[in-house]
Amino acid sequence: MPVVSRVASAQTYPVRPITMLVPYPAGGGIDALGRVLSEHLSRSLGQPIVIEDVGGAGGTIAMSRLARAAPDGYVLGIGTVDQVVNGAIYQLTYDVVSSFEPIAMLANSPYLIVSKSALPATNLKELIAWLRTNGGKIAQGHNGVGGGQHLCGINLQRAIGVQWPFVPYRGAAPELQDLVAGQIDLLCPLAGSALSLARSGKIRPYAVTAGTRMMSAPEIPTVDEGGLPGLYVSAWAGLLASKGTPRDVLAKLNSAVRTALDDSPTRQRIADLGFDVPAAEQQTPESLGALQKVERDKWWPIIKAAGIKAE
Repeated sequence: MPVVSRVASAQTYPVRPITMLVPYPAGGGIDALGRVLSEHLSRSLGQPIVIEDVGGAGGTIAMSRLARAAPDGYVLGIGTVDQVVNGAIYQLTYDVVSSFEPIAMLANSPYLIVSKSALPATNLKELIAWLRTNGGKIAQGHNGVGGGQHLCGINLQRAIGVQWPFVPYRGAAPELQDLVAGQIDLLCPLAGSALSLARSGKIRPYAVTAGTRMMSAPEIPTVDEGGLPGLYVSAWAGLLASKGTPRDVLAKLNSAVRTALDDSPTRQRIADLGFDVPAAEQQTPESLGALQKVERDKWWPIIKAAGIKAE
């Protein structure tokens, strides 16, 4: 793009609606997060933010579309740890880090380690002992190969030295229904989708996969407290643009995101979804870009060593 054109686009941006790609089906936590933020961003930017749910293939369909989009800031995407991990699982036409411009971290949440209510273990140390004794009889659900739930389960197996089979599901609702019914034994769901079931006694929570307790669930211990120190898996979400988007446009989008995350009603709605709002220093493009690389370097060797392939 010629320099004059790029500068003009940055000065006037946005002049038409913006599309925000969500790499999951409608109705999930990331979709809900996108919709909450889009309301505030629309007001800040003066243009509608149109949410487009593009699920399938572990989110690679949405990310591929974002990578091919014109670098003008009118197609954005929500990226997560799942999309970074995809590079170790799928043959992609884009690079999971360098094909995108990081804008800002939006939210993050650890996963919960939970079981069916009939399982005899009452805390994480008892669960570890039970898993070591019953490894061949266990079934753990997840909602996508290489996704955060799957990574949580792989990490758990590696930490205690036992393997068991995974049962894939198409979403959080059916896997939680089967856990409540006792059809599977274990799950690592997001807090937002499982807390009500845990608090009602329909499933049993053991720990959050983080080093600090969640603000929205302070009663649940961390993995460090429970006996599996460092078993961290985070369901972070960040806003991305296609590579080459003008710096001024990225700066304007980052400012709009920061304003949204500083808005008390918006923060509360995000908390109600089971997510934490990142600290101010984590809301920079540089912080999100660094996180993408850290997650890639952490998970790719684990995925490859486990022999995980696309279904």
